[in-house]
Amino acid sequence: MEDHKKFREQVGGIYRLLVTLLVLFGVFGITIFYLISNPEMLSPSAVSPSEEYVNVPDEDDYDKIENGIHVRTGLVEAEGLMEVVNNCTNCHSALLVIQNRMNRERWIATIRWMQETQNLWDLGKNEAIILDYLVENYPPTEKGRRANLTDIEWYELQ
Repeated sequence: MEDHKKFREQVGGIYRLLVTLLVLFGVFGITIFYLISNPEMLSPSAVSPSEEYVNVPDEDDYDKIENGIHVRTGLVEAEGLMEVVNNCTNCHSALLVIQNRMNRERWIATIRWMQETQNLWDLGKNEAIILDYLVENYPPTEKGRRANLTDIEWYELQ
Protein backbone atom coordinates (compact mmCIF):
# COMPACT_ATOMS: atom_id res chain seq x y z
CA MET A 1 0.00 0.00 0.00
CA GLU A 2 2.81 2.42 0.87
CA ASP A 3 4.60 1.70 -2.42
CA HIS A 4 1.40 2.46 -4.28
CA LYS A 5 1.10 5.85 -2.48
CA LYS A 6 4.73 6.72 -3.22
CA PHE A 7 4.25 5.79 -6.87
CA ARG A 8 1.14 8.06 -7.12
CA GLU A 9 3.12 10.99 -5.62
CA GLN A 10 5.90 10.50 -8.15
CA VAL A 11 3.45 10.31 -11.04
CA GLY A 12 1.67 13.43 -9.72
CA GLY A 13 4.99 15.34 -9.58
CA ILE A 14 5.87 14.31 -13.12
CA TYR A 15 2.37 15.27 -14.28
CA ARG A 16 2.67 18.77 -12.71
CA LEU A 17 6.09 19.24 -14.34
CA LEU A 18 4.74 18.22 -17.75
CA VAL A 19 1.74 20.54 -17.44
CA THR A 20 4.03 23.45 -16.46
CA LEU A 21 6.33 22.78 -19.42
CA LEU A 22 3.33 22.50 -21.75
CA VAL A 23 1.99 25.89 -20.58
CA LEU A 24 5.44 27.52 -20.96
CA PHE A 25 5.92 26.12 -24.45
CA GLY A 26 2.39 27.23 -25.35
CA VAL A 27 3.03 30.80 -24.21
CA PHE A 28 6.42 30.81 -25.95
CA GLY A 29 4.87 29.45 -29.15
CA ILE A 30 2.04 31.99 -29.15
CA THR A 31 4.56 34.81 -28.60
CA ILE A 32 6.76 33.63 -31.48
CA PHE A 33 3.71 33.25 -33.74
CA TYR A 34 2.53 36.77 -32.82
CA LEU A 35 5.95 38.31 -33.50
CA ILE A 36 6.26 36.51 -36.84
CA SER A 37 2.81 37.65 -37.93
CA ASN A 38 3.46 41.25 -36.69
CA PRO A 39 7.07 42.09 -37.67
CA GLU A 40 6.51 45.80 -36.91
CA MET A 41 6.60 44.84 -33.22
CA LEU A 42 10.34 44.16 -33.61
CA SER A 43 11.14 47.66 -34.88
CA PRO A 44 13.07 49.91 -32.46
CA SER A 45 10.18 52.38 -32.20
CA ALA A 46 7.89 49.62 -30.95
CA VAL A 47 10.40 48.51 -28.33
CA SER A 48 11.07 51.96 -26.87
CA PRO A 49 8.97 52.64 -23.76
CA SER A 50 7.90 56.15 -24.72
CA GLU A 51 7.44 58.49 -27.62
CA GLU A 52 9.38 61.25 -25.86
CA TYR A 53 11.99 62.98 -27.97
CA VAL A 54 15.07 64.83 -26.81
CA ASN A 55 15.49 68.29 -28.25
CA VAL A 56 18.91 68.27 -29.88
CA PRO A 57 19.99 71.74 -30.91
CA ASP A 58 20.40 72.45 -34.61
CA GLU A 59 23.91 73.15 -35.87
CA ASP A 60 23.12 76.88 -35.76
CA ASP A 61 21.90 76.72 -32.15
CA TYR A 62 24.70 74.48 -30.87
CA ASP A 63 26.52 77.31 -29.08
CA LYS A 64 23.62 79.73 -28.80
CA ILE A 65 23.71 82.33 -26.01
CA GLU A 66 20.46 83.67 -24.54
CA ASN A 67 20.32 86.21 -21.72
CA GLY A 68 24.01 85.69 -21.01
CA ILE A 69 23.66 81.90 -20.65
CA HIS A 70 25.06 79.25 -22.97
CA VAL A 71 21.81 77.44 -23.82
CA ARG A 72 23.23 73.94 -24.31
CA THR A 73 25.12 73.86 -20.99
CA GLY A 74 23.62 76.54 -18.79
CA LEU A 75 27.03 78.09 -18.16
CA VAL A 76 27.48 81.86 -17.88
CA GLU A 77 28.71 83.61 -21.02
CA ALA A 78 32.14 85.07 -20.28
CA GLU A 79 35.71 84.87 -21.47
CA GLY A 80 36.84 81.26 -21.21
CA LEU A 81 33.37 79.75 -21.67
CA MET A 82 34.30 77.59 -24.65
CA GLU A 83 37.48 76.33 -22.96
CA VAL A 84 35.33 75.18 -20.03
CA VAL A 85 32.73 73.64 -22.35
CA ASN A 86 35.36 71.85 -24.43
CA ASN A 87 37.42 70.56 -21.50
CA CYS A 88 34.91 70.02 -18.72
CA THR A 89 31.73 68.80 -20.36
CA ASN A 90 33.47 65.95 -22.18
CA CYS A 91 33.42 63.94 -18.95
CA HIS A 92 30.55 65.36 -16.91
CA SER A 93 27.55 67.63 -17.10
CA ALA A 94 27.98 71.38 -16.89
CA LEU A 95 25.56 71.21 -13.96
CA LEU A 96 28.38 69.73 -11.91
CA VAL A 97 30.41 72.88 -12.58
CA ILE A 98 27.47 75.17 -11.84
CA GLN A 99 26.63 73.57 -8.49
CA ASN A 100 30.22 73.66 -7.19
CA ARG A 101 31.20 77.16 -6.20
CA MET A 102 34.81 77.38 -5.05
CA ASN A 103 37.74 79.73 -4.67
CA ARG A 104 40.83 79.42 -6.90
CA GLU A 105 42.65 77.03 -4.54
CA ARG A 106 39.68 74.64 -4.36
CA TRP A 107 39.17 74.75 -8.16
CA ILE A 108 42.87 73.92 -8.61
CA ALA A 109 42.63 71.09 -6.06
CA THR A 110 39.55 69.74 -7.85
CA ILE A 111 41.32 69.83 -11.22
CA ARG A 112 44.34 68.03 -9.72
CA TRP A 113 42.07 65.41 -8.18
CA MET A 114 40.41 64.83 -11.56
CA GLN A 115 43.83 64.55 -13.20
CA GLU A 116 45.09 62.07 -10.58
CA THR A 117 42.00 59.92 -10.24
CA GLN A 118 39.64 60.56 -13.15
CA ASN A 119 42.04 60.61 -16.13
CA LEU A 120 41.67 64.32 -16.84
CA TRP A 121 44.31 65.35 -19.35
CA ASP A 122 46.87 68.11 -18.88
CA LEU A 123 44.98 71.33 -19.61
CA GLY A 124 48.13 73.20 -20.61
CA LYS A 125 47.58 76.90 -21.35
CA ASN A 126 43.82 76.38 -21.04
CA GLU A 127 44.13 75.73 -17.30
CA ALA A 128 44.68 79.42 -16.46
CA ILE A 129 41.78 80.44 -18.73
CA ILE A 130 39.48 77.82 -17.19
CA LEU A 131 40.47 78.78 -13.64
CA ASP A 132 39.88 82.48 -14.34
CA TYR A 133 36.44 81.66 -15.76
CA LEU A 134 35.46 79.43 -12.83
CA VAL A 135 36.70 81.82 -10.14
CA GLU A 136 34.95 84.78 -11.79
CA ASN A 137 31.63 83.09 -12.52
CA TYR A 138 31.33 80.34 -9.90
CA PRO A 139 32.95 81.69 -6.71
CA PRO A 140 31.87 80.54 -3.25
CA THR A 141 28.74 82.14 -1.93
CA GLU A 142 27.99 83.16 1.60
CA LYS A 143 25.91 80.54 3.30
CA GLY A 144 23.60 81.60 6.02
CA ARG A 145 20.02 81.76 7.02
CA ARG A 146 17.38 82.15 4.41
CA ALA A 147 15.99 85.62 3.81
CA ASN A 148 13.31 86.78 6.21
CA LEU A 149 9.76 86.19 5.11
CA THR A 150 7.98 89.31 3.89
CA ASP A 151 4.48 90.22 2.73
CA ILE A 152 2.78 87.56 4.83
CA GLU A 153 -0.76 87.78 6.10
CA TRP A 154 -0.55 86.56 9.67
CA TYR A 155 -3.60 85.36 11.51
CA GLU A 156 -4.22 84.30 15.08
CA LEU A 157 -4.80 80.67 15.89
CA GLN A 158 -8.02 80.05 17.78
